[in-house]
Order: sequence, then structure tokens, then C-alpha cells
Amino acid sequence: MGLGPRLDLRQSQSLVMTPQLQQAIKLLTLSNLEVEAFIGEALDANPLLDIGEAPADAAAPAQDPDLRRTSLETSPIDQLVGEGRGAEDRPLDIDPATLDRDRDTGDAAQAAADNGDWSAGGSGGDPEAPEYDTHASAALTLAEHLHAQIGATSRDPQLVFIARWLIDQLDDAGYLLQPLREAAEMLGVPLDQVAAALALVHTLDPTGVGARDLGECLALQAREADRYDPCMARLLDNLDLIARGDLARLKKMCAVDDEDFADMLNELRGYDPKPGLRFGGSAAETVVPDVLVAEALLEDGTPGWDIAINQATLPRLIINRPYYVELRKGCVAKDARAWLGEKLADANWLLKALDQRQKTILKVSAEIVKQQDGFFRHGVSHLRPLTLRTVAETVSLHESTISRVTSNKYLACARGTFELKFFFTSGVASADGEGAVSAEAVKDAIRRLIDAEEAKAVLSDDTLVDLLRDKGFDLARRTVAKYREAIGLGSSIQRRRQKALNQTARNQNGIGRVR
Repeated sequence: MGLGPRLDLRQSQSLVMTPQLQQAIKLLTLSNLEVEAFIGEALDANPLLDIGEAPADAAAPAQDPDLRRTSLETSPIDQLVGEGRGAEDRPLDIDPATLDRDRDTGDAAQAAADNGDWSAGGSGGDPEAPEYDTHASAALTLAEHLHAQIGATSRDPQLVFIARWLIDQLDDAGYLLQPLREAAEMLGVPLDQVAAALALVHTLDPTGVGARDLGECLALQAREADRYDPCMARLLDNLDLIARGDLARLKKMCAVDDEDFADMLNELRGYDPKPGLRFGGSAAETVVPDVLVAEALLEDGTPGWDIAINQATLPRLIINRPYYVELRKGCVAKDARAWLGEKLADANWLLKALDQRQKTILKVSAEIVKQQDGFFRHGVSHLRPLTLRTVAETVSLHESTISRVTSNKYLACARGTFELKFFFTSGVASADGEGAVSAEAVKDAIRRLIDAEEAKAVLSDDTLVDLLRDKGFDLARRTVAKYREAIGLGSSIQRRRQKALNQTARNQNGIGRVR
């Protein structure tokens, strides 16, 4: 059989990611503040778009027997977004590893004396709504405060230049994380000049800025207080023993008696481990909720929830029809008419995508509130295990759509402002075998038990297992230890040593007052 070229006609169907669908998917992922910026760019690009006045009842969602919510209308974009993703649309699903992270205590700061990293750690609407704006930073930053002093401390211009460069390298806590040798190589100056400039920074207020580790920061403050003697130097060189609670060994190394040792510890507590935080750093990021939730009574008198999009951050976008008519009258050329028609189609699609975004967010948020009704009424101890699939099956959307909706979105209620991802938590088996409970509820129970323990009766992990079983949580000892460490609570030995250290300090303070 011979081989030769030929032409064939074939028909096939495929889902193509059009620019309009990509835009709609992108809008689902953005927060309200990001959508506001997106609308600003759209206004500059499309002359037919304009900002209109929002109606008074624009934020009021529809009401159903359980809670107020909206429903999606049938449209081409609704169908495309609801069906999920195309060939090139990768889902933005929530990382399961992040679902088991404690979201109540935040990032706990930990002192690492061995490596010197002490810096690790950490609008409008209804006037009766919960406060959700964070405070901005102070007017004067740490760098500005230090730069104002540096000019009066030395007349050597090169030394002042190096010192100013070092000031700009300080973190918010006032620590210098840049090694001096690297700084000397970057500036092209001898190492001793960088060291001299750092010594100049150490003389600035507040005392302790420019330190490279916790020990050096506290030592600078001890020198200013005229308390830096050999005993205090040995104490500051072994701060890791304080963290481990090994006070007997530390006291022996310092070669002091009980009274002097307690006095040194009290002196140490009076120092500031993060002197730079007295001043404002970079502006604090404002967290503005996208969804507002408040208690409300339904038409039949039963308690429900009022769920609304935060319209204070969303301008109402409209199409300027009179301007379109005028432009159309002046368009004689075919290319001009085609361009105007394209702009009108883009504007109509954008308005539809924004409306669809609001309805989808409200629909998903309403289902989350319905699933986590116990949390909104009673607190974190009633938080239920919840997955993306559960919500997706209930609202008849794809899991990837739920992931996009909950990404970078915040919900404000009477209990505070929470990221929508907060309500998706893993679960553990209950003691009675009837269903599962949220990992967040277990962490809250562990925190409450440890907070209520007596200094002479510190609870071990085995005891916590028994107490949690009485509360309905069937957990293994290693699981309790994992959750305890996740919320920043030490072992029973560490807590017992810490309580003994606190008791020693209280006794010393009592002796000082008696004197």
C-alpha cells in the first residue's frame, strides 16, 4: 500500500478557557479589596463603564426557612464556573497540611539563644458590626528614630554612612540579621569599620537595637543599667537553660546564692527582648471582611442569620448607556463600530461576572454558616469537621470552585473576623463513636484543661487523655501531645519548671516589698 498526503475533515468538541471564563475564575479568587482594584483598572480600560450609586438594600440577601441566602441564576457563566475547570485550569484546593494548624493563638514567638533568632514570631458598613480594622503603625518608625540620632553621635562621614546602612538592615524587633562579614563585602569596606559602625548603633536609643542575638540585646541593656558583671554575663551566655527550666545548674554556673540568683532573674525580666517594637514598623495590613454575618429573626420568628457581602469595599459598576448611544451615533467606520461593540460586550460580561461572584460567595458562605451553626452560637468548642467536598456537594458546585471562593476571603461575625478556610477543619473520632469532632474543638479543650491546672498538680499527657475522654474525645496520647505542641504549650515537665520559676519570682518580689 502506497503512502501519500491527503486532507481529512474531523469534528470534535472541547471546553476552551476563553478570556471571559478566565476573568470570571480570577474574580472568584480575589478578595473584595482586590476586586476594587480590578474594577479601577477596568474603568480605565473601558469608557462605557462607570460607577453608580449603590441602592440602600443592595446588601440584603434573600431569605429561606433556615437563613438568608441567595441562589444562582442560570446563565452561560454560571454553567461554566459551576462545572469546574477546563483543561488548563488547575484547582486551588486548600492544602490539607494547613487544616490542622492552630488558628487561635497565632505564631508564638520563641527565644532561640543558640542561633540568636529572637525576631521569629510573629471602612464602612453597619456601625453595629464587629470591629475588624487593624490599627496602623505609629507615625515614627524605628529607622526614622535611629536616623534622627545618628548624625549627632559621630563626625566621621564614612562611619555614619555605614551605620545608616546597618540601621536600614534592622528588622522590626531591632535585630541585625545581616552577618558583619557579608556587610563588609557588600559595602567594600574593612570588617573593623563595620564593627565600629555597629558599636555606634548600639549607643542609640532604645538600648538593645542592633543586637545580633538575644544575649547581646540583653547585655547592652545590662551594661546601661550597670548590672553587667561576670555573674550576669554567664547568665546571659546560657539563656537556653532558662528556656529548659534548668535553674539549679544555671545558679551553680553563676556561683551565686538563691537571693542573688532570684534578683538577677528579676533584673532580666525588666529588660526588653524586642526594643524595636516600641516604634512603628511597616504599615499593618488591614483585614477587611468580604462577608458580614449577624444574628437575625426569620419571618416565622425563629433565630437565623443575616449574611451579606460587604458592599463598603465594592463600588457598584454600571454601563453608561447614554454615552454608548452618543458614541454609536458618531461611529461611521466599520472598525469603530466593531470596537464599540466589543467594549459593550466586555462591559456586559464583567457586570455579569461580578454579579455571579457575589452570588457564589453568598451561597458558599451561607452553607458554611449553616454547617457551623454551633460555632457561631457557642464558640470554637462546637466547631464541626468540614471539607470542601461536603460544601461542594450541598451547593452543587465543583470542589475547585469552593476552594477559589474561600481563598483570600474573610468573614466577620460577633465572635471576630475569620478566614473562610478556618471553618474547614479535620476531625477526630468521638468517644461514643457517633460522628467526629473538629480538631479545633479538641485544641480548645486541651487549652482549657491546662489553663485550669494547679501548680502542684500539673497534668501529664496520659491524664489529659483520660480527661478528654470524659469530655467525649477519643484520642491517643501521641495525638494529645501533637495538639498540645501545636498550640504552643509545653510538656508537663516544662510547665512544672515554669510554674516553679514564676513562684520563685513572686516570692522574691514579696521579700523585696517586706524589706
